[in-house]
Amino acid sequence: METRQLLAFTTVVQTGSFTKAAATLNCSQPTITTRIKALEETLGVPLFRRLPRGIQMTSAGVELLPFARNIITLTDKARKAITMNGEPHGKLVIGSAQSLTDYRLLPLIEYMCWRYPSVQISLHSRNTQANLSAVREGRLDCTFFIGSVEPREGLETTVLCPEPLVMVAGPTHALTRRSVITEDELRGSTLIRAENGASYYEQFEQALGLHDAESRSPVLALDSIDAAKRAVTSGLGISLVPEVTVATELDDGRLCRLPWVPPFRVYTQFAWRQDNSTNPSVTALVSAAAQVVSEQVATPA
Repeated sequence: METRQLLAFTTVVQTGSFTKAAATLNCSQPTITTRIKALEETLGVPLFRRLPRGIQMTSAGVELLPFARNIITLTDKARKAITMNGEPHGKLVIGSAQSLTDYRLLPLIEYMCWRYPSVQISLHSRNTQANLSAVREGRLDCTFFIGSVEPREGLETTVLCPEPLVMVAGPTHALTRRSVITEDELRGSTLIRAENGASYYEQFEQALGLHDAESRSPVLALDSIDAAKRAVTSGLGISLVPEVTVATELDDGRLCRLPWVPPFRVYTQFAWRQDNSTNPSVTALVSAAAQVVSEQVATPA
C-alpha cells in the first residue's frame, strides 16, 4: 500500500470521478485506474462500485477513507520535518487565558516570530477547560493556563511560574478600611468575575462555599480583565485576579489590595498532547516560554 495509491483513492472520492482525479493530480486517467486497482488488490476488497451514473464507495472504501487521509497527512508532515532538518516551522495553534494573553504572552509571541519566522502562530483566548479539551482533541496544538498542579489525562504539562492572586477593590470601597476581612464579608460583597471559566475562580467559589445558592454573593460576570478593572475602580464590587494584571493600578492607587489571601495556590502552566511531544515548534515554544516568563518574574514590570 503506497501513499500515491492512497492519494489517488482520496482524490477520486473528493472529485467524484477518475477523470477529474487525474486532472487534479496532473496525471492520466489510466494511471489513476492502475493505482486504485493495485490498492484494491493489496487490500483484497473493492473500494468503488462502477455505476452507470458514476462511482460509489463500497463499505470497505468508507472504512478506509479516514485512515488514508491520516496517512497522507502524516507522510506530508514527515517529509516537511525532514526537509526542514528539525527546524520549527508550520502552523502552531495556541490556546490561552485572556489574562495570560494580555499580560504574559505578548513578549513570548514577539520572540517566537523573530526567532522562528517559519512558524505561523495563531493564538485563541478561551476558558481553561475548553482549551484543555481542545488540545486533547487536536483542535489546539497546546495551551497556556492558570491552575493548580495536578495530573491531566492525555497531556504533558510544565509549570512556568507561580501566579499570585489578589483580591482588589476600588479606593472608596468599604472593605479597604478593614485590616482583616472574613469570608462572610466576601460572601456578602458583589463579586466581579473577570474571566468566565477561569479555574482559579472556580477554586475560589468552592473555598467560600459560593456554589450554595443560599450563601451566594451577587456576581457581575464581565469576562474581561480590563472591563473588570474599570468596574472595580468605579466601586461596583471586588474581584479576584492574577496580580500581574493589576500591578500598575495597585502602584498608582487606582485599585487597593484587600487583606485576604486565597487558601490555595495556582500556577501559570503550559500543556500539550502527549503524542505531540516531538513537534519541533511545540518544543521551541516550551523552551522560549520558560525563558521569557522567568525573566518576567525576575524583573516584573
